[in-house]
Amino acid sequence: MQIFTCPFCGPRDESEFHFGGEAGNTRPDGAGVPAERWAQYLYMRANPKGATREVWVHLTCGEFFVMERDSVGHKVAASQALGGAEKSE
Repeated sequence: MQIFTCPFCGPRDESEFHFGGEAGNTRPDGAGVPAERWAQYLYMRANPKGATREVWVHLTCGEFFVMERDSVGHKVAASQALGGAEKSE
């Protein structure tokens, strides 16, 4: 079992969270966006080995936040509300 920290509710079991994607993957704007750009947005991921920033949602409270973690050792460095303060693990 892994414990993640929700910036709103505090430490909780990992089963209460859902992965939302890479932080910084910006949705294309407008109807004139080429199909290649949409495909890149939807399917291409960096998938780094090591430190990463990801968007997660705490299913219990419904809040989205950014989690900084190591993708190899799964150690969480920090959780940050999408517009707020940082909370270290």
